[in-house]
Amino acid sequence: MKDQAFFQNHIPGNICFGCGTDNPFGLQIKSYWEGDIAVCKWTPTEKYDGWKGVLCGGITATLIDCHCMNTAMANAYKLENRALDSDPKYKYATGSLSIKYLKPIDSSHIVVLKATVTEVKGRKTVMLCEVFSNDVKAAEAEVIGIRVYDSSKVDKNGKFGV
Repeated sequence: MKDQAFFQNHIPGNICFGCGTDNPFGLQIKSYWEGDIAVCKWTPTEKYDGWKGVLCGGITATLIDCHCMNTAMANAYKLENRALDSDPKYKYATGSLSIKYLKPIDSSHIVVLKATVTEVKGRKTVMLCEVFSNDVKAAEAEVIGIRVYDSSKVDKNGKFGV
């Protein structure tokens, strides 16, 4: 996978714990398109366990949240038929996150997230995200992302709106 394809590589100055490329202590997730599905593959380590060998539920929520906000951003660019590094830049924030934890996530396996955009209406993007561990669906979530930043709407004082 070329670095250029990762959504997160097109957000300069991102210090988010989950997806920030500029946060050396964060999860450093990387999301990319496989057709119309946004995929993220992340390798857990023991420090993210809730119980020995089981990924912490809060870390799972962070993975889903960050993967989906980046998916919403990338989808907006895709709908406008433009590259991730083009202007205007968009940023999304979580409107809601509803997770169903189905199985414990074995932290000795790569975690795979698959997000599908199910609706776009104005600034709102709705997604379904499934989380897999060792090829078993371990969680699913409905996530709403809201566009909170559009660089084309930054005024001369640096304030922005959407």
